[in-house]
Amino acid sequence: MQNNAGEGGLVAYFGYGSLVNRNTLRTEIVDALPARLKGWRRQWVRRDEESNRALLSVRRDPASVIDGLLVIDRAENLPAVDLREERYRRVRLASTDLELSAAELPAGCPLHVYEAAALYAPAQLEIIQSYLDAVLQGFLREYGRAGVERFVAETDGFSATVLADRKTPSYPRSVTLGAEEEAYFDALLMQKVAGFASFVR
Repeated sequence: MQNNAGEGGLVAYFGYGSLVNRNTLRTEIVDALPARLKGWRRQWVRRDEESNRALLSVRRDPASVIDGLLVIDRAENLPAVDLREERYRRVRLASTDLELSAAELPAGCPLHVYEAAALYAPAQLEIIQSYLDAVLQGFLREYGRAGVERFVAETDGFSATVLADRKTPSYPRSVTLGAEEEAYFDALLMQKVAGFASFVR
């Protein structure tokens, strides 16, 4: 994968799922800026051929713009991020692909987004709740309830089953929700997903 750093040895990557939640970041980042990515749309896809577990990815769509978080990190940390996103490939972006709501990027800073490395035949998807909780909490903190509702409305494949593992999270970067967050997320998802089921490892 490309690993060209900009001035000061910096790189940036656009998070549109769990990377939007700052509590899931594991490298010592330089900054994180709310941003919108033009020409891409979020979608749930199968993680692998062996199961129907869902992976959040993006696909090119000239008519779409999505909310997210642009993470500015040190180039030396990029291999660790690539490992975290091991089921994805890192794709180079142009600065014109982004709408930033805050300060400008460091000069020459390369931009990336991660998309699923492979696509498998469609199936009735299963979304792990502890992962989804981390995603939704991130959007709530960065964009408020309107941002959470845009995320749900603008992500394809949400007619899935949610695997309830909140009490014993299987997602390795799980977060803690407040009672109000839990109630809000569950009420919102009940209107969208196929239903909830027990999580089986």
